[in-house]
Amino acid sequence: MLHDPRLLVGHSTGDDAAVYQLAPDLVLVQTVDFFTPVVDDPFLFGQIAAANALSDIYAMGARPLLALNIVGFPSCLGESVLHEILRGGAEKVKEAGALLAGGHSIADEEPKYGLAVTGTARPEEIWSNAGASPGDELILTKPLGTGVFLTAYKVDLAPSTEFGRVCHSMASLNAAAAAAARKIGVSACTDITGFGLLGHAYEMAAASGVDITFFLSAIPFFPGARDLARQGLVPAGTYRNREYLAGKVELPPGVEDEVSDLLFDPQTSGGLLFAVSADRSPLLLTELKRRGIPAARIGRVEPARGLEPRLFVEC
Repeated sequence: MLHDPRLLVGHSTGDDAAVYQLAPDLVLVQTVDFFTPVVDDPFLFGQIAAANALSDIYAMGARPLLALNIVGFPSCLGESVLHEILRGGAEKVKEAGALLAGGHSIADEEPKYGLAVTGTARPEEIWSNAGASPGDELILTKPLGTGVFLTAYKVDLAPSTEFGRVCHSMASLNAAAAAAARKIGVSACTDITGFGLLGHAYEMAAASGVDITFFLSAIPFFPGARDLARQGLVPAGTYRNREYLAGKVELPPGVEDEVSDLLFDPQTSGGLLFAVSADRSPLLLTELKRRGIPAARIGRVEPARGLEPRLFVEC
């Protein structure tokens, strides 16, 4: 690929979005994300898919400016279904304070929906997953377990009350969490999606040249997630994430299988993972709590012990 110094963040660090410098005081942040339905309600699906795509902009420290719909839709479904998907997405874009300016659709055998999103920021406002430093603490803003809940939902085994909470979380923007972090200041950020907590944390560790230790007892899971994982309602992505991280993660002896599975569980529209200096960590937790974000301090960043980054999980 051609090198351009104006491309401040590209594909090399596995970051959540690309960052391109337009002027000395202005950068453009771009991302794209779409997927097949995760719930039967088309309006809710549109909300979740849009929140998931917008999250990449928040994870870079930017503010969404413009969004374009990406749609695949089969002829066997009625236009009312498509209308509801688009309405759900439009509602989230509006909530984010961005403009929905069109998009593109194709005929497809299975519905697909998402957004291409453009955001802006000043260069000094941009976060990357490459900024974590030894001594930083890790703060997570949403519980884990969407993967097992969505798997259970497909076979009508998801408890309705608990699944309602999960859906509310997936449809919730990460805007307030990002605003809190901008106010306090953080070293690095990523959002937790398909690679799960450990997969995205490993990308942060690799990009930053550090190791990461997690405190197992502090990691939040959605109520009911452990029970579903214990029943074997684990998505295929969990096993792919395990395979990808083979030899890169040290789990404590005797950790329950269902807990281990949830650490690799692929998330849909998950929370933000912040690396923040130890002196600012309490301030960030307080600010997140003030904004109604159920955040938790779940780990710390440490100097690299070897040539390759490693993740450690302590009881």
